[in-house]
Amino acid sequence: MSNVNGSNKVLVRRRDNRIVAGVCAGLADYVGMDVNLLRVLVAVVSLFTVGTGVLAYLVAWIVIPEEGQKTSIVENMINKNRPS
Repeated sequence: MSNVNGSNKVLVRRRDNRIVAGVCAGLADYVGMDVNLLRVLVAVVSLFTVGTGVLAYLVAWIVIPEEGQKTSIVENMINKNRPS
């Protein structure tokens, strides 16, 4: 997927417009959606699926790298435990 200037989009947790970890802000930016609408959708999914939306958010938090980083939290943990 490419944006207007031809470079590839990368899914990252945004540092700006974040409330908890920037997952919704990053995902909304990646798919071109309003961040508040996405937050409402996550809340509704969480309510109607007994917390599955919260679990998905937590998984995204550890799997999606933060803006400015090349690796995610889980990648950092895996690489730290590898023998040198």
